[in-house]
Amino acid sequence: MAAELALRGCEELVRRHDSDRYLAALFAPSPLRPHLYALYAFNYEVARIAESVNEPMMAEIRRQWWRETVDEAALGRARRHDVAEALCELFAHTAVEPSRFIGLIDARARDDSSEEFASMAELETYADDTAGEVMRIAARILGAGDRLDPLARAAGMAYGLTGLLRAMPYRAARAKLDLPLDLVAQLELSREQLFAGEGGPALEPALQAMGARALRHLDAARAFQIDPGALAAFLPATLCGPYLRVMLRPGFNPFRQASEIAQWRRQLILLARALRTRI
Repeated sequence: MAAELALRGCEELVRRHDSDRYLAALFAPSPLRPHLYALYAFNYEVARIAESVNEPMMAEIRRQWWRETVDEAALGRARRHDVAEALCELFAHTAVEPSRFIGLIDARARDDSSEEFASMAELETYADDTAGEVMRIAARILGAGDRLDPLARAAGMAYGLTGLLRAMPYRAARAKLDLPLDLVAQLELSREQLFAGEGGPALEPALQAMGARALRHLDAARAFQIDPGALAAFLPATLCGPYLRVMLRPGFNPFRQASEIAQWRRQLILLARALRTRI
């Protein structure tokens, strides 16, 4: 009963805070769906650490708590937390390696560091280590093993780069720069202007460059054949195209305009792609 409540708690958390992945998970086989929600709830909890504390030391303490939580869940011992209990169920009923969850935690350490991305390649590595790794774990939950890891890399980089563009106003407010420094050097903007959301039209070349890179990865992902049973792991990437069409419009300002898409539209997009077994 406790495990069932924990799984329901994870589902509700994902529904409220990660609706793209929540909607995509609805296309997964129903017995495996709770394990996807456990993964996505874990990802949400780890990703929000940097936003919930002001000191890097406190952030690292929380990440260490989650590392220990993963280790204990892998041994069948759940801490008193919905996600911890749900992880126990995930490890007990799937072949996912706990080390992959530790890798997600470690990748998120960059979120509260002062380290910046020197190049687009570094930014893509971060996207792959976060969004891409979530897809690799999801594919394993759905029984695909490592066969679709190359697809997860392409789809994860597309979704990760798109997500960073969408999150730019929120991360800039915390003085977090998610643009490659080699792109920033080409802009007629200071860091102070970027963090204050004063980029406007001057920011457009960087948006176009990142958006084009995300679309290139999306095109690469769409070349893969996907087993219907594993499709839900990659469906979130389907939404990159619609998001990018909004953000790459001439004159779009991410600090002044929303990149959100109505849920009913996202549902229709996901349904159409699921019927075609394509992202």
